[in-house]
Amino acid sequence: MKTLVLADRRPQIDIRQTIIDENIELVISLGDFAREDLLPLADITHIPKIGVYGNHDSGNYMEELGIMNLHQMIWHYQGKSFAGLQGCVRYKSNPYAIMYTQDEVYDILDNYPQVDIFLTHCPPRGINDEDEIAHQGFDALLKYIDEKPPKVLLHGHTYPDEQNLVKQHGPTRIEYTYGYRIIEL
Repeated sequence: MKTLVLADRRPQIDIRQTIIDENIELVISLGDFAREDLLPLADITHIPKIGVYGNHDSGNYMEELGIMNLHQMIWHYQGKSFAGLQGCVRYKSNPYAIMYTQDEVYDILDNYPQVDIFLTHCPPRGINDEDEIAHQGFDALLKYIDEKPPKVLLHGHTYPDEQNLVKQHGPTRIEYTYGYRIIEL
């Protein structure tokens, strides 16, 4: 399934035209957008749009744009199961930021079922993350993919360089996106 994945930066493409030209079957947002960044998606109604919010999101534009919020949800499409986790590691006190403590994510993922495709804004700890707390990965997410490995995990949020980019963790293919990518799922 040909998928347009968006994360962290206004895509430097014509979203509508790319969906047509590339025969995109699914759009995935991994968060950290202003509503205006994704406004062209409001007119896309012939294919599904799914996503999770990032830590810099308002947490209220997906419904308006017809994007299904997969945070703590499971969705089935074309014989595959999808799930999502929004936000990042709590690194500051801000009641409006979408952030979680490591313990909160353990609670969220406790007894979470295995899925084929996992969408997350923040990566698992030790996979394309950084030492500073604002860009650390989730410990519980690493435990989850070790114990119940999805086929693919998609994430944004961090800034790994190409030389250190983790693309595989056990049986799980890791797909990092900054801006946009077209990915076959």
